[in-house]
Amino acid sequence: MNVFLWIVQVVLAVMFGMAGVMKSTQPKEKLADKLPWVNDVSAGTVRFIGIVELAAGLGLILPAATGIATVLTPLAATGLAVVMVLAALTHARRKEPPAIGFNVVLLILAALVAWGRFGPYSF
Repeated sequence: MNVFLWIVQVVLAVMFGMAGVMKSTQPKEKLADKLPWVNDVSAGTVRFIGIVELAAGLGLILPAATGIATVLTPLAATGLAVVMVLAALTHARRKEPPAIGFNVVLLILAALVAWGRFGPYSF
């Protein structure tokens, strides 16, 4: 199970890391082509979401890999689960069912990492 959790952590870290870099570095107008929801929020909010996703992606790997403040890994996973709940609510308001399904899958994976790293497979 430990190996499985590491695989999930790496997959989530890569996905959220790339999404975070994209949202925190590209202008809102450029993102609107790929992510229509950005038209509903301010540019600052989009950047904030990107920074949160990038930080959580790093938090899934670095503390556990270095052995320094390992409690940050399940906290990062918990934070990502919260972000995915909020994302699903945003997509529900916009009536975008496929996006909600994707958010739910990421929510389940993040919750699995949080459960495993807080519980029986902690560092």
